[in-house]
Amino acid sequence: MHNLTRDAIEEAARHVYQVMPATAQYAWPLLAERLGCAVWVKHENHTPTGAFKVRGGVTFMHWLRREHPQARGIVTATRGNHGQSLALAASALGLKALIVVPKGNSLEKNNAMRGFGGEVIEYGRDFDEAREEAARLAQVHGLFLVPPFHPELVKGVATYALELFNAVPDLHTVYVPIGCGSGICAVIGARDALGLKTQVVGVASTEAAAAKLSFEAGTLCETPSADTFADGLAVRRPIPEAFAIYGAGAARIVAVSEQEIAEAMRVYYTDTHNLAEGAGAAALAALMQERRAMQGKRVAVILSGGNVDRSVYAAVIG
Repeated sequence: MHNLTRDAIEEAARHVYQVMPATAQYAWPLLAERLGCAVWVKHENHTPTGAFKVRGGVTFMHWLRREHPQARGIVTATRGNHGQSLALAASALGLKALIVVPKGNSLEKNNAMRGFGGEVIEYGRDFDEAREEAARLAQVHGLFLVPPFHPELVKGVATYALELFNAVPDLHTVYVPIGCGSGICAVIGARDALGLKTQVVGVASTEAAAAKLSFEAGTLCETPSADTFADGLAVRRPIPEAFAIYGAGAARIVAVSEQEIAEAMRVYYTDTHNLAEGAGAAALAALMQERRAMQGKRVAVILSGGNVDRSVYAAVIG
């Protein structure tokens, strides 16, 4: 990501801000009281698709139109937020968007993708199988295959990191959830572009710990399953290009349990009245786990999305 300069991120921001305004970062007093440190929340749950991915979708589509003007449409695999973002961005440019999701995927995320103009196909038992089917469909239908990780996606996502670091430049640590890795790589890239010393801590699920295992082994590790209700974290094997960045640039990776994620979702509700999906609450769950080490420090957590199904949220909130 040596090409991720401040100028490049600011250029991406100009495209992003045609679709949405910058999101807020707030230091919530009840979180500070609870955790004994200044806690800034970056509110990526407040975008037009309810998650940070829309930024990468917009930036990627501008790149696609510039570099591959003959493309008739795109195909991609997703658990939801990436697909919503690409459906919205593709529709805005008049392109077809074919979205492959695993069987049993979130109904509400599927509906949202259709709402933004995407055609949704259910295939496979998990994200990794859906990804293989997306690659096949790209060949069959002559569509551009959008990978889950790409320099243009990272550049777009880095716009939220730039907003956060511009607003709060003296952060000690930022906690970022890891799915396919665009979020954490964007935060690392923006930090380095701005020459900051902030520690970036990745967050994985104990039930989908490939990123943590890989980080600690120094080489790519795969898990046999990724069975977490935090679907944005449910990846069995890291994307090599993403791992190359966070493997070198992250301070550490923390794994949080299903119970810790659910508790963080409840805390977001009681302390800030914000809705967080599982992956969206993971960063706060990690800070809660590490609260002793963070006493008195200035810390940020990325609330990466709020797209949780009503039935799941009802069970968590109880």
